[in-house]
Amino acid sequence: MTSVLIVDDDELIRAGLRAILAGAGITVAGEVEDGSEVVQAALRLRPDVILMDVRMPRLDGIQATRLLLAKYPADAPKVLVVTTFANDEYVYEALQAGASGFLLKRARPEQIVEAVRVVARGDSLLFPAAIKNLAAAYAKPDGHLDGAGLTAREAEVLALMADGLSNAEIAERLVLGVETIKTHVGNVLGKLGVRDRTQAVVVAYKSGFISP
Repeated sequence: MTSVLIVDDDELIRAGLRAILAGAGITVAGEVEDGSEVVQAALRLRPDVILMDVRMPRLDGIQATRLLLAKYPADAPKVLVVTTFANDEYVYEALQAGASGFLLKRARPEQIVEAVRVVARGDSLLFPAAIKNLAAAYAKPDGHLDGAGLTAREAEVLALMADGLSNAEIAERLVLGVETIKTHVGNVLGKLGVRDRTQAVVVAYKSGFISP
């Protein structure tokens, strides 16, 4: 069962998220009011996913995500930032900081539940078109992938990941087994030095390997 830590300075938003998640059978492990409390809460509660408000008064979601991943680089929870505007530069910064996706505050309850489940599974990209638009607006190509040593097949898999395809969908597209695709995805993540497919896609756009 997926467990979630809610991080938001607005009590009403926390209550609303708690009710939506609980109604869908998702465990709310706990709540905190500010990004400055995230690291200790994550250590204590060990949630699978953190719903993180991107703007908070003392420590925002971007800095909180950076601190969390610096403290627990191997086994940190997946971070799903919650924002008012999809095209906000803060969202792109949060993705670069290590967030696995983002969610709009005006999202419908079923969208919130599905976003948590997608991020928890980690086998497909959340809102690929929106990430592409953010990259088009804010990414500055830096050639970072030039020395990554991706094989032709791994590069093909990365491009399909950026299109939002799941492992099963990539396997069908390339006429390969799902386990083979999982191996390719793992190799891509390892060579890029990232922990999930969202980060791999952000790096692919930022490097200019894939043009948004």
